Amino acid sequence: MRKEFDDGGLGIVEMLFRCNYLALVGGGKNPKYSPNKVIIWDDLKGKGIIELEFRSEVKNVKLRRDRIVIVLGNKVFVYTFSASPQKLQVYETTDNEKGLAALSPNPNSSILAFPGRQPGYVQIVDLNTLISRSSTATSHNTTTSTLTSNVSIIAAHTTTLSCLAISMDGTKVATASVKGTLIRVFDSSSGKLLNELRRGFDRAEIYSIAFSHDGTRLCVSSDKGTVHIFNLEFDFDSIEKAEGNISPYYGMLSIRDPISHTSSTGNRLSSLSFMKDLLPKYFSSEWSFAHFHVATEGRCICGFGSEKNTIIAICADGSCYKFSFDLRKGGECVRESYIKFLKRIEED
Repeated sequence: MRKEFDDGGLGIVEMLFRCNYLALVGGGKNPKYSPNKVIIWDDLKGKGIIELEFRSEVKNVKLRRDRIVIVLGNKVFVYTFSASPQKLQVYETTDNEKGLAALSPNPNSSILAFPGRQPGYVQIVDLNTLISRSSTATSHNTTTSTLTSNVSIIAAHTTTLSCLAISMDGTKVATASVKGTLIRVFDSSSGKLLNELRRGFDRAEIYSIAFSHDGTRLCVSSDKGTVHIFNLEFDFDSIEKAEGNISPYYGMLSIRDPISHTSSTGNRLSSLSFMKDLLPKYFSSEWSFAHFHVATEGRCICGFGSEKNTIIAICADGSCYKFSFDLRKGGECVRESYIKFLKRIEED
């Protein structure tokens, strides 16, 4: 689907799954809509059908068939997705210039994750558990109904969040901070830390984090140009049955490489990880089991493809890559295809 708006620019476009509804927010030098408005666009009708206006700039929008989530610089609004949207909740956050928020797309799960009130913290809300409570106003003897929800707090990092993602079923939340060295995965229900994954040892801006469809793997892109793939769970027996015997040193590198052993998930570990109680935490980190580099400048986001063991990377310059990875060998991924879907427009 392609839609051109000749009368102004857009800063945010969010599609509701693969249907005809889009959330639009104006952007650029000549915005089509005010940046403090959200327009729900019906592409079948070719017009906006819902308009929501706020006092400050809209940073992000997330859609489900039953909910509209709108992120401002320090607030998150939750509305019903209906002809006349009803405001259900407003949550306060720390400064959220990136508009970080993640909403599980599974119809049986409605988990929303967004920054907490303190830097590095995450708030988790199950939108299906919004509780209606009635209260009586004594002065006028009238009854009103308000919605409340239970909010879970996860202390994910000691510095400001840079990226946030949630698994398809809403059971796992992945986070990265502005340092960009570690990615942490938490159980969204209990807040328990499930995985701590190391992208690298130097600072980086994390552009995107994405879970695989079954929630067993994670891919991460950053301003370093490398996309890393991590295992969150790994069943050696199932791989052996599907692809033959596998070495217990899954994805092992040269003995001279300080990152040469593997964890129970199949990710790489430092060769000194057996001394983790005596050495700094760095040496006990889990590293990616597979990776690839994209030859482009600028922002790049990644996600798992519909084909088995594939990653799709889409970059700001209009380039799109598809890579495949080997579950047994790991290491460098294989580029399967490349297309350029945008032409560069030279400015006067």
